[in-house]
Amino acid sequence: MPLYRDFSDDNATILVWKYDETEDLDIHKLLEPENAEKVKDYHPKKLLEVLMVRKLLKGLKPHSKILYKDREPFLSPKDAEISITHSFPFAAIAISKNKIGIDIEKFTPKILRVIDKFTYENERGFIPENKADTFYTIIWSVKESMYKIHHSKYWSLKKNYEVKPFELKHLHHISCRVYDDQFSDEFRARVEFFDDYCFTIVEV
Repeated sequence: MPLYRDFSDDNATILVWKYDETEDLDIHKLLEPENAEKVKDYHPKKLLEVLMVRKLLKGLKPHSKILYKDREPFLSPKDAEISITHSFPFAAIAISKNKIGIDIEKFTPKILRVIDKFTYENERGFIPENKADTFYTIIWSVKESMYKIHHSKYWSLKKNYEVKPFELKHLHHISCRVYDDQFSDEFRARVEFFDDYCFTIVEV
C-alpha cells in the first residue's frame, strides 16, 4: 500500500494515506466484527476512511484491533496508544508509546463562520486578516488533537483548550494547553501542510 506521508518520530509511528481506488479495501477482511453495528449507516466515503485506517493498522500491527470506549478508539491488545483521523481522501493513524492526538482538516474560508464556537475574541489579536482562515483552521485542528489526548464530556474546545500565539514560519513548536479551574496541562503541537490540508500532531 503506497503511503502519502510519513511523519514518524522517535516516539511514534505517524502515517497518512491518500485514497487510491485501485486499493483493495475488503470490509470483511478489515473491519472488526465488534464495529459492524457502528458503521452500518455510514456514508460510503466515511466507511472508506474507516477501512483505510484499518489497512494502515494491518501494515503496522496485523494482530491488533481498533475498538472504542465512550467513542474513543483504543488498541486491542492495549500495548500502545493510538490516534486516528480522516478527511476524505485522506486517513491517518498514529501509534505511540505515549498519549498522542492527531487531526486533519481541509483549509476552507467556511471556518470563519464558526470561530465563536472554539475561540474567544481576546484570543484572536495575533491573527492577520488576510490569513485568517489558515490560522483558525490550525487552531481548530490543534484543539481537536489535544481533545484526543485529554477530553471530558464537560469541556468545550472554546473554554478548556488554548492555543498560544504563533507564526506560520514556526509551526513545529506551537504552545497549547488543556485547563480548567483545577489544573493546566501544557503541550507542544506540530503542524504540517499538504494538498490544502492541515495535519496536526500533539504528543505527551
